[in-house]
Amino acid sequence: MKIVLVNYGAGNIKSLQFALERLGVQGVLSSNPIEIKNADKVIFPGVGEASSAMKKLKETGLDVLIPQLKQPVLGICLGMQLMCSRTEEGNTVGLGIFDVTIKRFKNTLKVPQMGWNTLENMNSGLFNEIDSGYYMYSVHSYYADLCKDTIAQTTYGIPYSCALNKNNFYGVQFHPEKSSKAGSQILSNFLEL
Repeated sequence: MKIVLVNYGAGNIKSLQFALERLGVQGVLSSNPIEIKNADKVIFPGVGEASSAMKKLKETGLDVLIPQLKQPVLGICLGMQLMCSRTEEGNTVGLGIFDVTIKRFKNTLKVPQMGWNTLENMNSGLFNEIDSGYYMYSVHSYYADLCKDTIAQTTYGIPYSCALNKNNFYGVQFHPEKSSKAGSQILSNFLEL
């Protein structure tokens, strides 16, 4: 199985590669459209600022390629946010895969939200063998509202989407590669899709 991690200069790639290695899989880092298109599974990671990351995607044509992919694609953190229609961060237009706007947490909440949150109302094979109440590690200042594509939610001041799914596209706000055994199970479930 060929797993490609989209390389656009915005991701904590090493921890993700190590997490995949622990599952017995090599994750190839690439920005080559042909290599990405021919992968069995694609992971679209991301850590950083939305407008800068989107600019890098546009420079390489990945903004056009990613929404056209037919194999399972997993967006992580900023990767998931960029898969949405737009984000308030830098007033950035996203890839439009998920029809939801990414919003900034209100000033009454400490941002970034950093730490462990429980998963609730899970509704996808991505969460096989994961019980409600399991904790996932998150670091972010922006969130997706609950919407028709929500497959799991959590709460930080308000309930919000911590996972989205539409067709072959999946997104998680948390970092499975940093979420211990439960995060490893989610990556394993993605590889089985």
